[in-house]
Amino acid sequence: MSSTGGWPERVRGEPAANGRVVSVVDGGLGARRRPTAMADVARLAGVSHMTVSRVLNDHPNVRPETRQRVLDAIRQLDFRPNSAARTLATRRSNTLGVLAVDTTLFGPASMVYGFEQAAREAGYFVAMTSVRSPTPASVVHALNRLRDQGVEGVVAIMPQDAWAAALRTVTFDLPVVAIGGGGAGGAAVGVDNVAGAAMATEHLLRLGHPTVHHIAGPPTWPEARERMTGWRASLEAAGAPVPEALIGTWSARSGYELGRRLAKDPSVTAIFCANDHMALGVLRALTEAHRRVPEEVSVVGFDDIPEAPFMIPPLTTVRQDFAALGRKSLHLLRELAAGTGVASSQRLVPELKVRRSTARPSGPRLS
Repeated sequence: MSSTGGWPERVRGEPAANGRVVSVVDGGLGARRRPTAMADVARLAGVSHMTVSRVLNDHPNVRPETRQRVLDAIRQLDFRPNSAARTLATRRSNTLGVLAVDTTLFGPASMVYGFEQAAREAGYFVAMTSVRSPTPASVVHALNRLRDQGVEGVVAIMPQDAWAAALRTVTFDLPVVAIGGGGAGGAAVGVDNVAGAAMATEHLLRLGHPTVHHIAGPPTWPEARERMTGWRASLEAAGAPVPEALIGTWSARSGYELGRRLAKDPSVTAIFCANDHMALGVLRALTEAHRRVPEEVSVVGFDDIPEAPFMIPPLTTVRQDFAALGRKSLHLLRELAAGTGVASSQRLVPELKVRRSTARPSGPRLS
């Protein structure tokens, strides 16, 4: 009797692709089988260990029929290649790192998701770690954790000034690409926020609004400052008055509170919000003040969150393509890792999605 729970140990004969029989030890019900090794695949396929390795690494010098035999053996034995051993052999881990701050805000979270999807579609694993304080020591510690996992390169999502500044002070021996802000060595991929804000503002001016009010994001975020820059520059270029910008916190609550202030001013006919969540709060504030949208006040957001088409009314907004942002940052990171790329700052132009929250001003409703 076997010592594994009293069940007799069995030896199962399995025919190999070349007609030979390979014995596989099976301890029976509840027993723990030895993990399948590359040598087991080689025996079952009737080839050498080196041939199996070549098939796993997609080496061209393997005959098609031999390659198929090895692949059949891999499937039959449910073989899982040892990633650590492959890394030692090829000096490649097929793993990329993501360094991010701990935030649930839509923009940064979508940047993480967009890059992760692009990496997985390209056959990479993704290791992620967060930075808890905006100091160089904290950034270095997080980067070292990723290096210990064998990553070939890192994307960093550091959306605020303090975090981006800490990243820029760090010297790291792997390529780092920042998404949404300036990174170490100047390698960065982001959205052209100035152009996006200009699209929103000029859309409202073309509809006939005399000016556009702005609810901005926190000034410690480069994206918020860039969107304010695009808004202001568009008003100045059109010769329109430039109202004082109101500063929000990216939250729907801040949009609601600032929207209540704007709703009391009958001269306000157009509002550009620096993100969709603040625009959502503005829509509620206007509704409570009995200011009709879009007949009396038009509202534009930024981001195109999934809920934007389902707001009342559906929200006109500036759409960021986070999937394209992920692909672009992956491409730059792979080029830098291969030594064929140049660290550069690249910007993707967003798209204005016109919905029913904007229209020509019709004036206040008569009582």
